Amino acid sequence: MAPNKEHSNSFQCIDALEVSLSIEKQGFVYYDKAAKSAVDPRVRAIFSRLANEEKEHMQSLQNKARFLQPAVTNKSISRKSRAEDFINNELEGKVFPIPGYEEGKAGEVVSDLEAINIGIEAEKRSIEVLTRLIADEKKMDVRMIFNHLLAEERTHLAALEELKQDWDRK
Repeated sequence: MAPNKEHSNSFQCIDALEVSLSIEKQGFVYYDKAAKSAVDPRVRAIFSRLANEEKEHMQSLQNKARFLQPAVTNKSISRKSRAEDFINNELEGKVFPIPGYEEGKAGEVVSDLEAINIGIEAEKRSIEVLTRLIADEKKMDVRMIFNHLLAEERTHLAALEELKQDWDRK
């Protein structure tokens, strides 16, 4: 019997949590570094807030994953590979790139404005990825996980765009 293509491309809840956790981890690492290197106190405050929100989201996702873990321990290893493959191929370093990585100066941001612009572009990429995942996903529970993260990413994008508008008025 041939595998059902539609089903084979679908995520399970645990996969959706792992993908979401990967996005949140990347966001946390970026915003934490950006907060520590920011010169302007307003920029530092926004990046610190975003880093803290990402950390809270990570903890919530980890708790949900721990809750689901007993239910999936007897499942096929291929499920884990599906999430890992997606994270490695579609997310790692592609949503929140580490500035200066190519030049061997990982984590260095030239200016507060550059950090804001990188954050805006990263949130837009995250929104694009999540929108695509939601559109391709048939399972309502998995779509809900991605929709929840999508709402958070849109809030972060709005905060960064507002910060950039304030910056441009200086």
